[in-house]
Amino acid sequence: MDNNDQPTRSSRHEQDYDEQPERGSLVKRILLWILGLIVLLFIAGTALFFYYASSAPTISRNELAGQNTTTIYDDQNRVISRLGTQKREYAKDSEIPTTLKHAVVSIEDRRFYKHHGVDPIRIVGAATSNIFGRSSGMQGGSTLTQQLVKLSVFSTAASDRTFKRKAQEAWLAINVERHFSKNQILDFYINKVYMGNGVYGMKTAAQYYYGKDLDELSLSQMALLAGMPQSPSYYNPLADNTKYATQRRNEVLNAMVRSKYISQSQANQAASESITEGLDPDHGNTSNNGTGVKEKVIDAYVKQVLAVLEAKGYNPYTDGLKVHTNLDLDAQKHLYNAANNTVAFQSNKMQTGVAVTDPHNGQIVAMLGGRHTGNVIYGLNRAVQTNRSSGSTAKPLMDYGPAIEYLQWPTFKKVSDTKFVYPGTNKVLKDFDNQYKGSMTMREALVQSRNVPAIRTLQRVGIKRATDFLSGLGISQKQPYTLQNGIALYISPLQVSAAYAAFANGGTYYKPYYISSITTQDGNTKQFSPHGKRAMTKATAYMITDMLKGVFNSSEQGSATEAKLDGVYQAGKTGTTNYPSGSSQSGSMDSWMAGYTKNYSIAVWTGYDHPMQESGITDQYTKSAILLYRDLMEYLDGQNHASNWSMPSTVEAVKVSGKRQLVIKDSKWALEYSAYDDDDDDSDSSSLFSSSSSEKKSSDSSSSSSSSSTESHSSSASSASSSAPAASSASASSATTTAPTENTGNGNQ
Repeated sequence: MDNNDQPTRSSRHEQDYDEQPERGSLVKRILLWILGLIVLLFIAGTALFFYYASSAPTISRNELAGQNTTTIYDDQNRVISRLGTQKREYAKDSEIPTTLKHAVVSIEDRRFYKHHGVDPIRIVGAATSNIFGRSSGMQGGSTLTQQLVKLSVFSTAASDRTFKRKAQEAWLAINVERHFSKNQILDFYINKVYMGNGVYGMKTAAQYYYGKDLDELSLSQMALLAGMPQSPSYYNPLADNTKYATQRRNEVLNAMVRSKYISQSQANQAASESITEGLDPDHGNTSNNGTGVKEKVIDAYVKQVLAVLEAKGYNPYTDGLKVHTNLDLDAQKHLYNAANNTVAFQSNKMQTGVAVTDPHNGQIVAMLGGRHTGNVIYGLNRAVQTNRSSGSTAKPLMDYGPAIEYLQWPTFKKVSDTKFVYPGTNKVLKDFDNQYKGSMTMREALVQSRNVPAIRTLQRVGIKRATDFLSGLGISQKQPYTLQNGIALYISPLQVSAAYAAFANGGTYYKPYYISSITTQDGNTKQFSPHGKRAMTKATAYMITDMLKGVFNSSEQGSATEAKLDGVYQAGKTGTTNYPSGSSQSGSMDSWMAGYTKNYSIAVWTGYDHPMQESGITDQYTKSAILLYRDLMEYLDGQNHASNWSMPSTVEAVKVSGKRQLVIKDSKWALEYSAYDDDDDDSDSSSLFSSSSSEKKSSDSSSSSSSSSTESHSSSASSASSSAPAASSASASSATTTAPTENTGNGNQ
């Protein structure tokens, strides 16, 4: 290469020198752009903050000092329950020990006396801990003043954790700090926080847990109270497991050491005390420390309302909500009185679960979780438990409904009541009378509730299509269904009521719901509307309803003739279940009555919580479910009388063997018979059957059939409602995966 083509050393240095300013200038421009962007974002954020702050609600001293009362209303805007209005002793500043204030500040807001409502250092620290995982959970940047504002004005629902809400919260916190001293703010907080077990404020908590005034508490006890508001249930010293309460108390003590309010030796001494030391079983002078539910008649309903609120992210104990429900309080009172005073039961231990829904929209009208429940608040709600067999109330849902829907069977379709052996086994299915009645119509088989025709129908339908039909009615289980489920589903009275409501309204399933609206403290209201979907054709719903009228009206074959009401157009199904084969108990384990008009759908379960420890329900008291249903339906229809159902254009009445039957128009069966002469669709269903004698007690029950089934039925119905789904799955699994034994006496009404 020619030397003239190579750059000299000096020329290379000059080239490097020329490039350095260019690179430096580029970096400088980038930094300026970034800085400018940050400034713009800051200005935009500030503008947005003040825009949101301008629409913040006002906050008064009364709101800061007052209780956060959640009020629950019935469908007529009448108050049925208040949470937070029970006895609360407001502690004056002179009554609050300095040590307690130090404990609260140490654990909730160490820089409380240094910030002005919002603490940027706390926000950055919380963000850093969250980003780098220095804490076991997400840390919040809210100051104690912001927490007070949230408790006083806003809800704690996750859906409300928006930038707008945080901006308003911060703005109000700054204003609170301008108008009130730190000591006043701390007093407001100590008197407002929820302390578990229906107790608000730390003065009341001192009485409830220790039977003492605040100034009589030990350091250990004050530390526990200071730490409880973060999670009152979790840190409850009355809980069976006090591990978490102990840990929280020790966290507070250590925080006080870090803040130099106490010495390490003082903390160690307090931490050595048992968390249960000094607890007062009589709860001091807080005799009115209940949850605010003053009438046991609405206990089960309110319990479910609270569960729904919590599932939606609200805290009903601190959010000060106005909750409007779909409860008909008058109907609820009538139901409670009927179950506890009017209708005869075998014993006070014999229980019931009742659910009433509106077929037009799925609104839950009334609910009873049990009878003679004492003073238990929010106890076991048997209306939503799914660990008991539904017996033959399953037949319209899993067998005959799908047969009409998918196979277009007419009501006169012949079904066989002959010896049946479960496929792959040697297990014979029988009815309570150990007899077979040969060939009969689908209508006769359903009204008489014969088991074998029901299972043969399910075979023809197929488990897949039956499962799809049930799913459309809001019914499902983890384990695959089997033929056994055709005469026994593990579903709750609420599920039965909602499913039968779809027959009542012409085929639309509405998911049952309790709450119509929720209004938060800042005035925002969320409305809740019906959620319906078509579950079956109008033809299916009408034909099932027409057949189920016979359960009330067939004087010789109907199993619920005791519930027949003059002038009331109703349809329904009974169900009972027997003890497993070989059991020493006699009688029935469960007795059901499910029925409906166009305006109400009612499902009633009766039985014992521990059936394997009790004698069975005698024949006389299997009718308690029927009589309770009758009493309630008579009242409801008297308040809102329902007209008869009108036959849809897709169905026609035909004469078969001289009797009125129904058939889907244009189906293969429709052309074989002449139209029925009588246009009156309200013909007495009893005229549809032969006058041959039959046992008054029909075969509605599905008996449990194996040791595993025995175990499922002996499961305690008194378990907490949160464990019910597990119990349900276990019961359903054991009942549906094992075929019945010989001599399965399925005597179900």
